[in-house]
Amino acid sequence: MTLSRRRFLGATLAAGALTALAACSSGAPPVVRRPAQRPLAIPPLAPVRDGVVELTAAPGESAFLDGPTTPTWGYGGMPFGGPTIRARRGEEVVVRVTNRLPETTTTHWHGMTLPARMDGGPHQPIAPGETWEARWRVDQPAATLWYHPHPHGATERHVHRGLAGLLLVDDDVPVDLPDRYGLDDVPVILTDRSFGPDGSFDTAHRNAVGLLGDTVLVNGTVAPYLDVRTTRVRLRVLNASPARSYRLAVDAPMTLVGTDGGLLPSPHVVPDVALTPGERAEIVVDVAPGRRVMVRSVPDDLGAVNGIATAAGGADTLDLLELRPADRLEASSPVPAVLSREVPLSSGVSPRVRRFELSNNRINGRAMDMSRVDEVLEPGATEIWELVNRHTLPHNIHVHDARLQVIAPGERAWKDTVPVPPGQTVRVLVRVGPYADPEVPYMIHCHMLRHEDDGMMLQFLVVGAGQRPAAMVGHAHG
Repeated sequence: MTLSRRRFLGATLAAGALTALAACSSGAPPVVRRPAQRPLAIPPLAPVRDGVVELTAAPGESAFLDGPTTPTWGYGGMPFGGPTIRARRGEEVVVRVTNRLPETTTTHWHGMTLPARMDGGPHQPIAPGETWEARWRVDQPAATLWYHPHPHGATERHVHRGLAGLLLVDDDVPVDLPDRYGLDDVPVILTDRSFGPDGSFDTAHRNAVGLLGDTVLVNGTVAPYLDVRTTRVRLRVLNASPARSYRLAVDAPMTLVGTDGGLLPSPHVVPDVALTPGERAEIVVDVAPGRRVMVRSVPDDLGAVNGIATAAGGADTLDLLELRPADRLEASSPVPAVLSREVPLSSGVSPRVRRFELSNNRINGRAMDMSRVDEVLEPGATEIWELVNRHTLPHNIHVHDARLQVIAPGERAWKDTVPVPPGQTVRVLVRVGPYADPEVPYMIHCHMLRHEDDGMMLQFLVVGAGQRPAAMVGHAHG
């Protein structure tokens, strides 16, 4: 049989990638299967006092399993994870983040449109003992966003220790979807960890994809179940894992109603939903009285070849969350036929086209440099970006302060994080945020956190008319 040049090159590159994976680790660890046995923990809503959310990052101890506790980091008095921050469109948000950790961190508002100085990226470090205040006005549609650390070169480690929480945006005029937080509107924050004999997180299974664990935590709960009292339950699912991707499937009718950037124009009944690290999905699951339903992650080849998907955890079947409906259920309203009237992006007559090539944990052949501006954008502009994965590893791209839509037939979802499978080109419309700042940059990066930390990140300034990009002071990627 003749092997085409394209397949030969793909096989050759795949062999190289597998060599790199083997050099780092044996690949994904064997999954530990456990029956659902613990009630799902629901992160509390962050209290607001005098218009301010006080958020402290601090070390703690968490009891995930029977046996020794685990040293962890958390926000807002939680030893692992963080409280859910909730804000309404048009509202001014003020969050004071205090760092009680032994090292410098940051807090990034993932998916939020806000001024660069409030973004919480690498240029807003919070030293131990210091407090940083972020203040902005919410000006975007209802969506499931999140917050997490973003220190240059250390994001994977900080997130892996537990620092992550939800940030929910509500519209003034709500849609008739389940909305009782923790009852029929439920946060589902997915992470994966492995544990050592002393209870500490085991980081041995770190390969070229990143850190993968053998145990899934949902809101910090191992093997959780959720008691359901209504005929429909809305799950706000966040993939907060450093490297693992999930493909959600449910043995019950499942309707996708929202993605990263907010609600879809109309609901879609779907067999499964794929989430790479950093992505979110809002799904509504129909349940029947007394019939238990398991939310699972099913195998996904991640667009990769040979054993790369396996090394990235794509071959795993994972039980995530068991839904336990009561014998008698409260009737829920039907899912509305119209969810959002947001006008889809348009490229206009002659949009600017930019091309970003991903390879060897670099973008356009460059590693992240804190002192270098890579792109200069105009506030409010809509552009076309071509994301080209020349690597055999899966990647995705997260763009700060921007709303994205993939250019594909029937694609209307709002995104801020887009998967880019190996060997493929994904074209996206990018709407740049309205805030100009010629001095402080935003980030473009892979959200598989090892890749980000290894340098797969660039910086852009948003510069308005009459402004000139300022020289930056920072340090190169070490």
